[in-house]
Amino acid sequence: MAKKVKKRGEIKRKLLHKYRLVILNESTFEEKISFKLSRLNVFVTGSLFIIGLIGLTTLLIAFTPLREYIPGYSSTRLKKQATELTYKTDSLVRTLNYTNRYLDNVRMVLRGDIENSEVNRDSLFERFKLDPSSVNLTPIREDSLLRAEVALEDKYNLFERNISSTTMVFFPPLSGTISQGYDAQKKHYAVDVVAPRETPIKAVADGTVIFAEWTADTGHVIIIEHQEGLLSVYKHNGSLNKRQGDMVNSGEVIASVGNTGEYTTGPHLHFELWNNGSPVNPTDYIDFK
Repeated sequence: MAKKVKKRGEIKRKLLHKYRLVILNESTFEEKISFKLSRLNVFVTGSLFIIGLIGLTTLLIAFTPLREYIPGYSSTRLKKQATELTYKTDSLVRTLNYTNRYLDNVRMVLRGDIENSEVNRDSLFERFKLDPSSVNLTPIREDSLLRAEVALEDKYNLFERNISSTTMVFFPPLSGTISQGYDAQKKHYAVDVVAPRETPIKAVADGTVIFAEWTADTGHVIIIEHQEGLLSVYKHNGSLNKRQGDMVNSGEVIASVGNTGEYTTGPHLHFELWNNGSPVNPTDYIDFK
């Protein structure tokens, strides 16, 4: 026990023992600066210095751009920019793919051709057709209450009643004699309406002009995009009154009858109607008389 006390006292004496640090002039041995130190003071001062240095380094790394120079340490701002660029790139890719498909459909309309790789809709309907007998059509209580509530609201709603129909009403683009009708077997996906030169041609419905240019085969061509995925195409025009990007109303004059392009035999309008990339017979929707 006495040895342990003696040892502790000796350690304490060594830690508290005073030393003098003297800085002398080497030539004259003149004393310039002197410090009184002890081992305990040196240890405490050194520890505080190391802790302060670590704290200062941490602050510099955390709150200054110096952290970007540390290998393997990426900036938060750069990470954010990289993430935003990734999202923008993904959006641009989707937009580009959609635009390419849209342009392919426009090219197909201009060529008057249909891709042979289309899916057979009839086979899909047969494949996924449901058997009505296997479906429980008995209305549940919640469904009956919802129907009654909606009917009551519509009964007294005088200002916001939806009277529009999903079937569009088309304005005749031109009145005249049909010289050649719609014939899908001969790939004539249009009706040719004969009329005198310079007769006004009108838009069949409200929409946006997505193409208004000259082509060697069909002359002056204008294509209008309507609602519900419908496109109306007017070919062999003598002149165009609208440009790409213009908004047109139903019955508005957009062109005049002409005889332009290589595939024409006289003044007439070559009119096509496309529904979601597939041609339809215009006479099923429009009366040209």
